[in-house]
Amino acid sequence: MNPRTEYVTLSVSDGGSMRAFVAHPEGSPVAGLLVFQEAFGVNAHIRDVTMRFAREGYLAIAPELFHRTGPGFEGNYTDFAAVMPHFQGLTEAGLEADIRAAFEWVQRSGGNLSIGAVGYCMGGRAACLAGLVTPLACSISYYGGGIAPSQYFPGLLDRFKDLSGPILLFWGGKDQHIGHDQIQAVTTTLKAAGKPYVNVEFSEADHGFFCDARASYNAAAAAEAWPLTLAFLKTHLAAAVRKADA
Repeated sequence: MNPRTEYVTLSVSDGGSMRAFVAHPEGSPVAGLLVFQEAFGVNAHIRDVTMRFAREGYLAIAPELFHRTGPGFEGNYTDFAAVMPHFQGLTEAGLEADIRAAFEWVQRSGGNLSIGAVGYCMGGRAACLAGLVTPLACSISYYGGGIAPSQYFPGLLDRFKDLSGPILLFWGGKDQHIGHDQIQAVTTTLKAAGKPYVNVEFSEADHGFFCDARASYNAAAAAEAWPLTLAFLKTHLAAAVRKADA
């Protein structure tokens, strides 16, 4: 059964507004989930993933992070040049404001729900950032470039002391965009900060392996990552509920 979906408009603290795609579960949600886009927008793939999470019982929201430069933007996976003006238009302050707006919407709409985040590519970094600026129960990053410093983003490593909950990290062993030195920097810093994490590398997978609309899609890695994702969310979001009720 397809979940009920809608677009909502969120007020952002910098004075703007941001559209977000929302998928509602059947019945009462078990938890809330922020779903962060790839660089290609809240496109058909991200909307499908958001609905998949709603079928698992989550109130899932995917905010349009390019709303300042291209509201409603949906890029072509073979045309990264068209993405770059929006990608380069992102700022840390803007991303943090967008994350807070989506988090607060779930708080208002879902009642006393525990909330997690998942993101893909640039959204993987956003999911990690969300765990730094909001009290998430957990975060999941799929091949999140820019968690360690990169050519496009300042790193987040020096902020890991503020990470609010456990984080699950997925990487592709054949990913030429994120080097093993960057991955090691992420895990080493998490360990030094005393933050719980799970680190998973699929040796035969490339960047974007979870997206079935990309040439780099790896069906085996995607099939293995999905139950790990659901188990991580179930474990840590349920733990947050128990802690709140204690």
